[in-house]
Amino acid sequence: MFVNQKKSRAREIIYGINAALTAIETAPEKITAAWVVKGREDDKRIRQIEQKLQAVGIRAQVAMRHSLDEKTDNGVHQGIVLEVIATPPKDERFLEELLEKLEDEKQLFLILDGVTDPRNLGAAMRSAWAAGADAVIVPKDKSASLTPVARKTADGAAEQVPFVAVTNLARTIEMMQEHNVEVVGMAGEATDTIFDYDFQKKTALVMGSEESGMRHLTREKCDAIVKIPMAKGVESLNVSVAAGIAMYEVVRQFLAKAK
Repeated sequence: MFVNQKKSRAREIIYGINAALTAIETAPEKITAAWVVKGREDDKRIRQIEQKLQAVGIRAQVAMRHSLDEKTDNGVHQGIVLEVIATPPKDERFLEELLEKLEDEKQLFLILDGVTDPRNLGAAMRSAWAAGADAVIVPKDKSASLTPVARKTADGAAEQVPFVAVTNLARTIEMMQEHNVEVVGMAGEATDTIFDYDFQKKTALVMGSEESGMRHLTREKCDAIVKIPMAKGVESLNVSVAAGIAMYEVVRQFLAKAK
């Protein structure tokens, strides 16, 4: 019996102007349905999205706001919701193939260990995209996944930056080190700062949760531990903010060494 694969696969929701535009531009074949809120059909940005959808063969349905609120669990959908074929996270095999592919190039990875808030994940994904990171890596257990909330916060980055979920983070770190990636953990009690540290051509930054930091085994596997210097009285930064600062220092050093 013939089965329509597009109809049989799991679906997920993407919402928000930028996330929707990125989905249409990068993976239009995965879009199965679209809705725009009633009363905003004349909005310039909504019209732009409708035109892009029509160009790929999708006609947006007009829906009441409460209907879109239900579809997004009261998320800030900005009047646009897409239903798409779910994209599962990448795995260890994908990561190893990526490392081999990038063997002779600069590499930047972001590892999030124990970050459970989907908004923090989404914001970190957005920073990773802006910094040109090659992938964001998380453990499968006790970690946020790419929920609709994470995708909305990522503002399109979730469709651009590979998201890798691994079974054993410590083993994954070892595998990355075997490919000459230096793994640098971030911790407030470290002695060296990110601005004093000499980041190498291939770097993976590890960020722990705001509450407890990196897990003990993850910390043990790191090649070095550094910190972001902060003013007296400031105990910590939001993990996505800290990730952005750290990644941009790595990028700054990459650019300085390339001159």
